[in-house]
Amino acid sequence: MSDSAFIVDCMNKVLQGGKVTFEEAERLLATKDIATLADCANTITRKFNGDVVDVEALLNAKSGRCPEDCSFCAQSTFYETGINKYPLLPTEEVVEQAKHAKDDGATSFCLVCAYRAAPDRDFDQLCDTITAIKKQVGTEVNVSLGFMTLERARKLKSLGVKRYNHNLEAAESYFSKICSTHEFQDRVNTARIVKQAGLELCCGGIIGMGESARQRLELAFSIAMLNPDEVPINILIGRQGTPLEGYDPIQPEDAIKTIAVWRFIIPKTILKIAGGREVHLEDQGKLALKAGANGIITGGYLTTGGNRAEKDLAMIKEIGLQAS
Repeated sequence: MSDSAFIVDCMNKVLQGGKVTFEEAERLLATKDIATLADCANTITRKFNGDVVDVEALLNAKSGRCPEDCSFCAQSTFYETGINKYPLLPTEEVVEQAKHAKDDGATSFCLVCAYRAAPDRDFDQLCDTITAIKKQVGTEVNVSLGFMTLERARKLKSLGVKRYNHNLEAAESYFSKICSTHEFQDRVNTARIVKQAGLELCCGGIIGMGESARQRLELAFSIAMLNPDEVPINILIGRQGTPLEGYDPIQPEDAIKTIAVWRFIIPKTILKIAGGREVHLEDQGKLALKAGANGIITGGYLTTGGNRAEKDLAMIKEIGLQAS
């Protein structure tokens, strides 16, 4: 069977409610027929998710001094990266940032803090901040606060938090290469707690950290087992001062193929192109949104800049989709 026929066959299998196997995903990722792969991934996206693109803004509400040694992260205490470090921002400042994000066109607002787990005092302040955002801004609030207990997750749910982000980051077989201060299973456990509490789960990872193509698929299948509502795909930017500084960047076509194949593996989720898209995909961001992705993060990331929301919204409109 030719590559194009095989890709279409896999697409039809997914559209009919079936699942691709690991071996099928390997062949999809190895294909040179990127046009057919992208088109079929787009068909799956439109079938299960419509013509909308989820547009989210992030705020790094507490920067740096994280006690974990994740080798990709500029916020780790283990590395000197020159980032701006600060404690948890005051509620009033966060609310203003949420207002600006909504005015700029973001449909959700995510508070991110560099913690292993938030201290009680900070968690209480974050709860007050979430309440203020819901009352004064009225936007969807998502959070990413490190490891989570069931009690805290239920508290966040009661405050109206929609989604909790906790990425697996890398395949289990590669995880020890990028982190030694906690284990892959620790991340899985928090993801399961989030689901148990009734929160939506945002759970993705990073590609381009030296992992193999097979390990990118391994990560996707591990994420799929958690039934996430949103899956961000980040593309490594080797930050100065981290162990991954100077890594050769992933090729754009490899990133596009990864996004497309992940759509075959996780057909019904929001598949969000996140950190690194502006650097590595450049003008191919449009292609990514026609090759399986249906979400973006706009306005910048935790320690790196990004596109202005105005530019991203124009891009979405230009390719015949709509922000949601």
